[in-house]
Amino acid sequence: MENKRPFGLRDKLGYLFGDFGNDFSFIFASSYLMVFYTKVLGLSGFAVGLLFLAARVVDAFTDVTMGRIVDTMEPAKDGRFRPWIRRMCVPVAVASTIMYVYVVRDWPYGAKMTYVVITYLLWSSFCYTAINIPYGSMASVISADAGERASLSTYRSLGASLASLVIGVLVPLFIYETDDAGNQIVIPVRFTLTAVVFGVLSVICYVLCYMLCRERVTFAKKKEEKKEGIGALLKSLAKNRPLLAVVCSALILLLATLLAQTMNNYLFLDYFKNARAVSVLNLVSIGGMLLLAPFISKITTNYGKKEAGAFGMLLAGIVYLLIFFLRIRSIPVFTLLVFFGMLGTGLFNMITWAFITDIIDYQEVATGKREDGTVYAVYSFARKLGQALAGGVGGFALTAIGYVSEAPAQTAEVSDRIYSVATLIPGICYLLIFLIMQFWYPLGKKEVEENAAALREKRNRESL
Repeated sequence: MENKRPFGLRDKLGYLFGDFGNDFSFIFASSYLMVFYTKVLGLSGFAVGLLFLAARVVDAFTDVTMGRIVDTMEPAKDGRFRPWIRRMCVPVAVASTIMYVYVVRDWPYGAKMTYVVITYLLWSSFCYTAINIPYGSMASVISADAGERASLSTYRSLGASLASLVIGVLVPLFIYETDDAGNQIVIPVRFTLTAVVFGVLSVICYVLCYMLCRERVTFAKKKEEKKEGIGALLKSLAKNRPLLAVVCSALILLLATLLAQTMNNYLFLDYFKNARAVSVLNLVSIGGMLLLAPFISKITTNYGKKEAGAFGMLLAGIVYLLIFFLRIRSIPVFTLLVFFGMLGTGLFNMITWAFITDIIDYQEVATGKREDGTVYAVYSFARKLGQALAGGVGGFALTAIGYVSEAPAQTAEVSDRIYSVATLIPGICYLLIFLIMQFWYPLGKKEVEENAAALREKRNRESL
């Protein structure tokens, strides 16, 4: 292993750039891939929803397999997890870019579906998995200190927020235009150009992550120790109560958040009749998260991660249900209320990655074994399943409410139904996450501190 400098700002900035790079493909796909498939390629929302859900069956194998690979392979000179960022940064960027080739719209329907299935699986189930799981697992070995890990979670969320800011604000201004009848339409070639630019930017961010971060925590492997089979390992993880609680929360959170992001594109297209105004909504929403960032460390130190996260979900759930019942027609009023809702989700998102490092510690205290990659892989699969459900539910919902992809404008009845899907489902989901974190997730402030102390004592004994 390389010589290690002390943990510091470079590591936090490097970890920020890692998720910045991830989200140039992940958030772009979560927010606009459904729009590209339906508005540019002319696929039905139902078919796209089926694709998103079916891909998660593949992920059930590729995610856990990748987690086991990074846990069991011998570390390279530059670490156990960092080398994968170096190896996969270009493949994941290329795989993401080729999903948005607009000339495919002129192909026969069967050829279009084949293209969509192959390119989506290549990006989501293989290339993105091979870089995201090592990247996420790396947080637990950059530092052993709980406070420093919490700061990594905050900086990772800042990276996601910056990516959301770029994608959410600039993309609508670039890919949409208004036709002579006043309808908002998509410019196909600009989708492809945007994907190319984001691919290049993601590689730059990954390189910065690799250069700035260092792995510091190492774990000695006993040669005589028998390797645990994947079945036995998953059975052990199935008994991990905090992991199950966070997995369920992640699944529901991604369903709610990404469904809202996807449906907001249709909401502003067809309900508010102002597609570019979604840029303002995204700017204000992300601004709320950025305002929270300087206070996250103090909040988690004083109140605990579980306690802060549960409160954030309660706030978000109440706000979204209020928006649903008010049936707002004013864009400024709608944006203001979403801002307060996003403060709640932002509070949870800023600390969500610190939950995983706490759970990895909990698993080691409970079993005596360190399985960073596998634990993170299970969590990553839940997040991607939430992403798929968001796309699936969004696609099914569009079909169920009578949305017509080829129509330049939707009926008032369909537009009102879009509003309901975009607000009611997230509101219910956020309240459900509050209940999970409040009553099921066991790692409160006291329990996290006890586990950290137990592991410090264990490391001290191992070093003697």
